[in-house]
Amino acid sequence: MKKKILSGMRPTGKLHLGHLAGALDNWVRLQEEYDCFFMVADWHALMSEYENTQAMPEYMIDNVVDWLAAGIDPEKSTLFIQSQVPEHLELQMIFSCLVPLGWLERCPTYKEQLREVKTRDLNTYGFLGYPVLQAADILLYKAERVPVGEDQLPHLELAREIGRRFNSLYKK
Repeated sequence: MKKKILSGMRPTGKLHLGHLAGALDNWVRLQEEYDCFFMVADWHALMSEYENTQAMPEYMIDNVVDWLAAGIDPEKSTLFIQSQVPEHLELQMIFSCLVPLGWLERCPTYKEQLREVKTRDLNTYGFLGYPVLQAADILLYKAERVPVGEDQLPHLELAREIGRRFNSLYKK
């Protein structure tokens, strides 16, 4: 049985060469070796783009069309829209009840974004809880590999901690 991979992109704009070189070329290679789940991460996009959602449906379609054009094969990989799978938010809610705020507030990406992004109000629970949703995404599919950018590495470690905490509290 192939190992599972989960990765996704937030539909916050049209894709560009950076997406191709940084993620899509890798995704195309990975689908030959792994059981891949590639998601349109619209809930994640909403966490920072909640004030500007008008173009998101168009970006979702454009992004998936670009994935297909780049070589993502629906016969080899599962493509889906995050918000169409209610279990993502259900598990995120469960995790939200047991994740200490300090874990989230220490996340370097969160602190960096609050300092640097001045065009949007990111002082929201949703933005603070971004890594909790990411943990729910990963653990829902029992993904063994999660290709992400370097800025997301602390989120992966937090996902491990959330999984450990959940299992220590509830696994019998």
